[in-house]
Amino acid sequence: MRYAVSANLEVRRSARLILLDPAGRLLLLRYHDEHKPPFWSTAGGELKSGETYRDAAGRELEEETGFDVAVGRLLRKREDVYAVARSQAARWREQYFLVQCERSAAPSRDGWTDEERSTIRNWKWWSLEEMRNGDAVFLPEWLPDLLAETLRLPVPRRDANRKSGSDPDF
Repeated sequence: MRYAVSANLEVRRSARLILLDPAGRLLLLRYHDEHKPPFWSTAGGELKSGETYRDAAGRELEEETGFDVAVGRLLRKREDVYAVARSQAARWREQYFLVQCERSAAPSRDGWTDEERSTIRNWKWWSLEEMRNGDAVFLPEWLPDLLAETLRLPVPRRDANRKSGSDPDF
């Protein structure tokens, strides 16, 4: 569903996670809410007051997966208008961060909110081939392309992937 763009829309900020396992597969969650048919998207969520995108990425990583790994480099920024579960359309400013996992574990639901428990229906580690050759719906639609771009990036040194300072606003 597309929403009319309005200058009066609330601006909301979100940190998203591009979680890769050692085989280069991307962890996605299957969402379903009242606004659109089921789709696969990244873990992540809205920034809290005073929080940077990077700080929110770390908090969301822990809350939505339970994984204890560092948030890596910023991969992409996006702005779009959409509604999420139980809310009105808003102008979302998102930042997508790379997270390199040492194994392809199942995410923990222990830190999920009631909203996440009701809207996240499944999870899967997706290969690029599966994403490009299947009929699943990914939001944003360019997630397979971002995965392909990310797999071509040089792998940073282990210590270069540790938390560092704050990031500028969107």
